[in-house]
Order: sequence, then C-alpha cells, then structure tokens
Amino acid sequence: MSPPTTDSRLLGRIAVITGASSGLGKATAIRFANSGARIICADLKSAGVEDEISKQHGKDSATFVSCDVTDESQIEDLVKQAVKWGGRLDIICNYAGVAVETSHAMQTRCDSLPTKDFDWAMSINCRGVWLCCKYALKQMLAQEPREPNARGERTRGWIVNAASMAGLIALNNTPVYTASKFAVVGMTKQMALDYAQDRIHVNALCPGFVESPMIQHFTDDAANKAQLASRHPWNSLGRPEDIADAALFLCSDESAWITGHSLVIDGAYTCG
Repeated sequence: MSPPTTDSRLLGRIAVITGASSGLGKATAIRFANSGARIICADLKSAGVEDEISKQHGKDSATFVSCDVTDESQIEDLVKQAVKWGGRLDIICNYAGVAVETSHAMQTRCDSLPTKDFDWAMSINCRGVWLCCKYALKQMLAQEPREPNARGERTRGWIVNAASMAGLIALNNTPVYTASKFAVVGMTKQMALDYAQDRIHVNALCPGFVESPMIQHFTDDAANKAQLASRHPWNSLGRPEDIADAALFLCSDESAWITGHSLVIDGAYTCG
C-alpha cells in the first residue's frame, strides 16, 4: 500500500464531516486531515476514524461528535461543539445519507414504497443536509473570514453537499433516493446564489456507483459487481478516495471562483 498523500492545502482549517464513520465520509475525513485540516468526525456512532487520524497527525487533529441529522437540536449542537473545539468552522461536508431502496433489493417503484420509508429517507438526505447548511451558514456569517487567497478574497467558508448522479439523471427503482438527491442539487445552487456575496462556497458532489457500505449488499456478489462496473464507460466502480479528492479540490483555494457547482465523478456514466 502506498503512503497517504499529504500536503498543506487545508492547513489550519476546521472541518466538520457528517457520515464520517464509513465510506465517503471516512475517506474524506482522512484526506482532509492529510491536507492539514483539523477534523470533527460526526456520525451516529464512532468507528474510530478520529483515533486513526490522531495517531498520524496528533491528538488535537480530530475529534468525534455524535449527531443524528434528523434532530435539529443535535445539528445545532454539532456546530457549537466544532467551534468550541476548533475556534471556528471553515468547512462542512454533508455526507450523512441513506438509500432506503436497498432494503427492497433495488426493485422498488413509487407505488410499492411505504410512505414511512419516504419520510425517513428525506429527513436524512434532504432535511438533514438543509439543516446542516443552515447552522453552518449561521456560524460562517458570524465569524471573521480567512486570510486573502490568490484572488485577494477572504473566504468565509466552504460547504460540500453529497448529492449523486441520481441528482442529475433518474435511476430505475430509486424513487426516494433520486428525489432527495435532486433536492440536494437544487438547494446547493440556491444557497450558492444567496451566499456568494458573503464569500461562502456551496458546491455538491455527484458520484456514480462507489464501492462503499451503501451498495455492499450488491457488490459482495462478484457477478453483480462486474455488471454494475460495466455500466460505467470507465468499466470500474468508484473508490471513496476518488470522491474525497474531489471534495478536497472544492474546499481548497484552487476552486476560488467555483460555487453552485455539482461536480460529477462517475466514470462517464451520465455521458451516455
């Protein structure tokens, strides 16, 4: 295994990552820490990601905060704890999400999906993202902006929302997941408009199928995995690290004039 990529692109920045205990969130937490950020790992339960980061970068490089994104008070408290620990909030990556259709073996159309499943998934994928943005924006507006970047602009913060290519195209048998991710793309664009004048970046990630716990039930079967990979012109599934690198770009000064963008990372899936 090659050594982790390290640089100083996020040096000194305080980053909250929801859904940090596994998959894309875990990969992003580690990648951001390797680029100099201090990380607040947020999830329902700790999986030790903060310990992994602290072991490599020092005890003050990461911490864990339990947060259920369906509970507004817990989201508000998450931001408060992040500021208490780090002094400010520079970045929030809203990765906590579910694909409720996976419990129905990916053969679910709208007429057969229980309404309670719709409500639960939307409370996490849509309402939870909106609330995380709300409280992050409140904090970013209240704090001093960072030092000037190469454009001479002082940025107040970076928000990255986990959408999906299912927020750009419809996927079969995913009536709730598709609806929630289209909502994330829409709210990202709208918030980018409202907060551009405040120099707060709001962008989204739109991955294709990525090897992660969300689709593990499907990829555990070699034939299914190969079939799913073949649907991408690149003929492979994504890795969590691919998404983490894209998030790093969107939260770095290299994206100084980018906001309201939905970055597609899908091996050309949506090109067909």
